[in-house]
Amino acid sequence: MSSHCSLLFFIFFFLTSHSSVFSRILLETSVTATSILNVADSIYETKNPSSFQLNQQEEQSQSPFSLKLHSRASVRGGVEHSDYKSLTLARLDRDTARVKSLVTRLDLALNNISKADLKPVITTMYTTDQEDIEAPLISGTTQGSGEYFTRVGIGNPAREVYMVLDTGSDVNWLQCAPCADCYHQTEPIFEPASSSSYQPLSCDTSQCKALEVSECRNATCLYEVSYGDGSYTVGDFATETLTIGSTSVQNVAVGCGHSNEGLFVGAAGLLGLGGGLLALPSQLNTTSFSYCLVDRDSDSASTVEFGTSLQPDAVEAPLLRNHQLDTFYYVGLTGISVGGELLQIPQSSFEMDESGSGGIIIDSGTAVTRLQTGIYNSLRDSFLKGTSDLEKANGVAMFDTCYNLSSKTTIEVPTVAFHFPGGKMLALPAKNYMIPVDSMGTFCLAFAPTASSLAIIGNVQQQGTRVTFDLANSLIGFSSNKC
Repeated sequence: MSSHCSLLFFIFFFLTSHSSVFSRILLETSVTATSILNVADSIYETKNPSSFQLNQQEEQSQSPFSLKLHSRASVRGGVEHSDYKSLTLARLDRDTARVKSLVTRLDLALNNISKADLKPVITTMYTTDQEDIEAPLISGTTQGSGEYFTRVGIGNPAREVYMVLDTGSDVNWLQCAPCADCYHQTEPIFEPASSSSYQPLSCDTSQCKALEVSECRNATCLYEVSYGDGSYTVGDFATETLTIGSTSVQNVAVGCGHSNEGLFVGAAGLLGLGGGLLALPSQLNTTSFSYCLVDRDSDSASTVEFGTSLQPDAVEAPLLRNHQLDTFYYVGLTGISVGGELLQIPQSSFEMDESGSGGIIIDSGTAVTRLQTGIYNSLRDSFLKGTSDLEKANGVAMFDTCYNLSSKTTIEVPTVAFHFPGGKMLALPAKNYMIPVDSMGTFCLAFAPTASSLAIIGNVQQQGTRVTFDLANSLIGFSSNKC
């Protein structure tokens, strides 16, 4: 009896004094080793693309600070594709440009180089009814990085337009008349003269001073935003009324772009959801916001909501910021597991250092999650071990791990999960990392390596999950199936 009590005491002492070890063991064993992928459903969706029409009438959300959210594929304002593979390749091309843009912006910040210090090699002059404005001329760029769109009212009276929502940007802007150089948008270009609430900003305002690149002409503020992939917008910086759901918000700083290149075919402009002073969350003085990204091939809609609380069942993680660049939202990731087993990667590999290098951000505009090459290789190799029974296929674009599933209806694949401090874990649905790249049954592992120190959790991995940014408490929450 005494030996039995001693054993119980030893176990109790071990567990209480090694709680971190015990939580790690529980963490590994609580992950389901495999997940089911419905191959037939995924292939069916590639053959039956979204039929949502850009100008159809939408029902308004019941929440006063809520906007409908649509995938790029459902907002048909641009180029059609002959088949699903060409659509996939176009998406991956856009994604490569997007990642380059984010990495370039961070590199400039880490090297203390302001965008204002960068002078375009070739410039062009365009004329508005006020002044000549100098803008970079970069030809041949037709790739945009906008993947999710919302409908918002601009001006007074409000005119509804589609805007890209982007967590990797701060400046809100839309194309404006007179338009010297504008990309195609389905709806008429916004006329500032038709709005009674449009008010140009002077150069000494706090909003103008918060711009990375600005210029003063006739005592009014001009802005420029470039995206690193050859896309840009240039024009007047002003305040305007935005109608979000059933609520009108006055004096929101927006760029009125008279020269815009290469961005967001079909949409009128962009709403920045980044962490900077000019981003929409900051201008709304909200302490939190959330979004849920619908499937990229879906014609259904979800919402982006401001002032929302973390869901009770949310998987919480630290929301971190970079002192060199306040736009990006970093997440405190501690590890990744494949098939219920943690990859043998030091936690420090996911952390940002004192200089602001490294770390992992969550981004609505990037499609495919990027991991440093060593981490990616470890994930891929573990995944390959768990899929040795599946027929391999040739790689596609950035994907080097692909399979021929044309003869399958459903399959089991190793579960991929993200791990956070305190033993928190987010297991991804199989369709969020095994995605079709054509309509013939070719599926690929939707992760990619990067040589950059910056890792990115992309929107393919976020699909179907409500992501809540609790800005007041520096937390980010993931709630599965909350669209």
